[in-house]
Amino acid sequence: MFYRPMFRFVPDGTKIRFMNGRFAGLIISAVLSTASILLFFYPGLNLGLDFRGGVVLQVETPQTADFPALRAALSAAGLKDAALQSFGAGHNGVLISLESRDSAAQTQTAITEAQTALAQAAPGSKILSTQAIGASVSHQLFTQGLEALGLSFVMILAYIWFRFEWQFAVGAVATLVLDTTKTIGFMVLTRIPFDLVTIAAILTIIGYSTNDKVVVYDRVRENLRKYKTLPLRELIDLSINETLNRTLGTSGTVFLAALPLALFGGAALSGFAWIMLFGIVVGTSSSIFIAAPILLFLGEHRLRRSATPPKVKTT
Repeated sequence: MFYRPMFRFVPDGTKIRFMNGRFAGLIISAVLSTASILLFFYPGLNLGLDFRGGVVLQVETPQTADFPALRAALSAAGLKDAALQSFGAGHNGVLISLESRDSAAQTQTAITEAQTALAQAAPGSKILSTQAIGASVSHQLFTQGLEALGLSFVMILAYIWFRFEWQFAVGAVATLVLDTTKTIGFMVLTRIPFDLVTIAAILTIIGYSTNDKVVVYDRVRENLRKYKTLPLRELIDLSINETLNRTLGTSGTVFLAALPLALFGGAALSGFAWIMLFGIVVGTSSSIFIAAPILLFLGEHRLRRSATPPKVKTT
C-alpha cells in the first residue's frame, strides 16, 4: 500500500503544454529585464549605509514615534539629508541615517546636532547605538558585493556545464541573469535599501533558483534517455509536468516561511524577506517559462543526436 499525500498543488498526470507559451514568456521576461536595467540607471538603487557611507543612529522614543515632528526637528537643525525608518516590533524604534561627512569632526558634529534635535522633538529619547561607515570602506564593500554576484554566476555555469551539457548551463545562467535584473528593478521600485543584507538575499535567490532549474533539467536528462524518439518540445513539457508538484511544493514552503519575516521581521529582516518572496516567484516561473524555452532553442537539433539510428553495415 502506497502513501498518497492529502494535498497536491496540481493533479497527477497533468499534460500542460508549457512550451506553447515559450515566446510570450521570453518576450515578457526581456521587457521586464530591460525596464529593470533602465530603472537601475534612473532613478537608481537606494544605496544603504554599507555602500554610501554615513552614520545610523538607533533611537528609542518614550512614546510612539512622531515621524513628521522628528523630520521637522532634524531639518531645522540643518540635517536635511536625514532619513528616518522604523525598526523593532513596537512603534517607538527609529533608525536615523545621515550621509557621510568630509571629516570625523563634521560627523561628530552631525551626531550632536541630531541628539539635540531629538531632545527637543521627543524628550526622553535614548540613542541605543551609533554605527559609522567611511566612504572608502563603503566603496570597497560595494565592489566586493558585485564581485560576489559575478563569481556566483561563473561557478554556477561551471557546475551545470560539468553536470549536464553546455546547452543546460547557458540556459540556466541566462535565466539567472534575467532573474537578478528583475530583482534589481523590484528593489528600485520598492526603494528597499541595497546593502550587504540584500546582496545576501540575492545570492540566496540565485542558489534557490539554480536548485529549481537543476530539478527540471535532471528530469529532462532522464527523459532524454528514456524516450529516444519523443520530440524535444514534448519531452520538455512532459518533464515540467512530472516535476510540477515538487517545484510548487518547495516554492510554496519557502514562500510561507519567508512571509512572516516580511510582515513582522522589522527593518533588519523585512528587506531581505521581501526580496526572497519576489525571488521565489520569479525563480519558479523562470524555470518553466524561460530556462526551458532557452534549452529548447539551444538543444532542439543537438540533444537528440543519440536518437538517430545507427547505420547498418552491409557485407
